[in-house]
Amino acid sequence: MTAFRTCTRLALLLLLVAVGPALAQEPLALATEAVEGESYSLSIQILVLMTLLTLLPAAVLSMSAFVRVIIVLSIVRQALGTAQTPPNQVLLGIALFLTFFVMAPVISEIQTTAVEPYMAGTLEAPEAFKAGIAPLHTFMMNQTRDSDLQLFAGIAGHDDFASAADVPLSILIPSFMVSELKTAFQIGFLVFIPFLVIDLVVSSVLMSMGMMMLSPMLISLPFKIMLFVLVDGWALLLGTLASSFYT
Repeated sequence: MTAFRTCTRLALLLLLVAVGPALAQEPLALATEAVEGESYSLSIQILVLMTLLTLLPAAVLSMSAFVRVIIVLSIVRQALGTAQTPPNQVLLGIALFLTFFVMAPVISEIQTTAVEPYMAGTLEAPEAFKAGIAPLHTFMMNQTRDSDLQLFAGIAGHDDFASAADVPLSILIPSFMVSELKTAFQIGFLVFIPFLVIDLVVSSVLMSMGMMMLSPMLISLPFKIMLFVLVDGWALLLGTLASSFYT
């Protein structure tokens, strides 16, 4: 619950930073037209707020461990050949809570350095936003490959940065996402190999017995499930995913 409350406060902080200047202008509720380009009507402010609320979950998930976790879990389900088992809702729940577990140190730092000072009134919204985004920036930099960072920096026309803190979010976020996709598929490939071997062995045995009309997937599925259960596959997989962010 503490992590959830912190994430909620961080989301509100991001929204306040984005729409704070507009909300602070006078008049607020009765303005229907812009006055010298400085004030906005309430309907436009609500539109901006709702747009940010729609985009905020995708932005937050893209800057966390969620991308790697959900892709690996989806590949494991595909390798098992169990179609919709576990269902999408279960995979999303596992991915979300594992993401909270991995991001707990980052969330705690955001709570201490940004959310609490802002709620206490000792920091203004822009300063609180900078303090809150710094732990996420560090987390993403630690998980981003230099080659991906150089790729997007070159596309944007930026030279080498003096330090990691100088990398802007406009370059870091896409670089981080590409690195996460690559890492997720690498882990998924390694997980897929044992199940592929079982499929090949079962298919070869069935062909040698002349049972070509029998689906190999039907025979290999219980063997793959048994193997996954015997090695305590879910605990091993989730533990490996969590530890991959700390290496």
